[in-house]
Amino acid sequence: MNKKRIESVSVDGKRVFIRVDFNVPMDGGVITDDRRIRASLPTIRAVLARGGRAVLASHLGRPEGKGHEPEFSLAPVAKRLAELLGADAPHGVHFPSTDCTDDVARAAIAAMPAGGVIVLENLRFAKGEKKGDAAFADKLASLCDLYVNDAFGTSHRADASMHALPLAMRTRGCPSVAGFLLAAELEYLYGRIAAAERPFTAILGGAKVSDKILAIENLMTKVDRIIVGGAMAYTFLRAQGVATGSSRVEADRVELAGELLAKAKARGCAFLLPTDHVCAAKFEAHAPTTIVTGAIPDGLMGLDIGPATRDAFSKAVRESRTVVWNGPMGVFEMPPFDAGTRAIAQACADATAKGAVTIAGGGDTAAAVEELGFAEKFSHVSTGGGASLEVLEGKHLVCLDALDDA
Repeated sequence: MNKKRIESVSVDGKRVFIRVDFNVPMDGGVITDDRRIRASLPTIRAVLARGGRAVLASHLGRPEGKGHEPEFSLAPVAKRLAELLGADAPHGVHFPSTDCTDDVARAAIAAMPAGGVIVLENLRFAKGEKKGDAAFADKLASLCDLYVNDAFGTSHRADASMHALPLAMRTRGCPSVAGFLLAAELEYLYGRIAAAERPFTAILGGAKVSDKILAIENLMTKVDRIIVGGAMAYTFLRAQGVATGSSRVEADRVELAGELLAKAKARGCAFLLPTDHVCAAKFEAHAPTTIVTGAIPDGLMGLDIGPATRDAFSKAVRESRTVVWNGPMGVFEMPPFDAGTRAIAQACADATAKGAVTIAGGGDTAAAVEELGFAEKFSHVSTGGGASLEVLEGKHLVCLDALDDA
């Protein structure tokens, strides 16, 4: 996936439309996690340092395209961005209007000096955004001279600003390129996986087999082993005839889980499942726990992988040369059920230190490695939950086609 990058085009004096992913978690108008804003900084700083005029656009939350909704405003994001950029934005960060394409926004963009930064209001306040509307994309295209996709987390959705806009730029003879964040995602999720050194291990966790079916089917053709943890492991164990007590099981997916196990075996792909479990009678923080090996008795539920499983999984990870991980091993947000996820994160860090390529998928996986303090010890932590999963499923991200080839 070889796309033209921001550093290969001139931005001096140009209006550079940067589609960022500022869909950050908020609580009462306060940003609770600014990782996505921080991830955009290298691209923004590169544009400003080279004399460009940065016009930033994103969605936030799920407004229904009916105009301005204060609870979904990007105003707090613009404020936080100004704090993060500091002196790198000598003219400050401006948030001109409650509409991303009205006359006020247009006038502010027209008046921008070189090195200026504007954050447009939530794109999804316009009904044309989610519809992928070409007319709305044309309005956005008229605001800029160059388009940058730096929003991998939204690249699996054909929204107007993601797909129709770069196509509109192409008809105007204007470049559409990848930002640094998107380029890193492409390098690891496409390049490094395609050229993976072996042993190649995939780690899959989370609640539902149904969420990972396509990823499992695709990965079993590429990897040497698949490690499965989280609640989804209990559906696979049930398929093997192992009692799972009160653990979460997708009863309608048990037969399918058995079929996936058989397919993996036929392809020579090892399938590692938990052999012991951290169990409790209730799903609540600091509930009394017991370690159960093998069958889980009635009245107990598995909420994390057990110590023997942690050791076995960690050994497999440390012996790997390429690791891709999507989904936690247990209820990592709720101690003491975070030990399994912590152990796998440590094993990945150890593998990285020995020269392995380690890739953490976005969403819960990225949140877990960040919260547990391991984010800097991976080769790459993806910013896209749904997008990274679709890549692991082997799906084609149509928004990437709209960018200029290198």
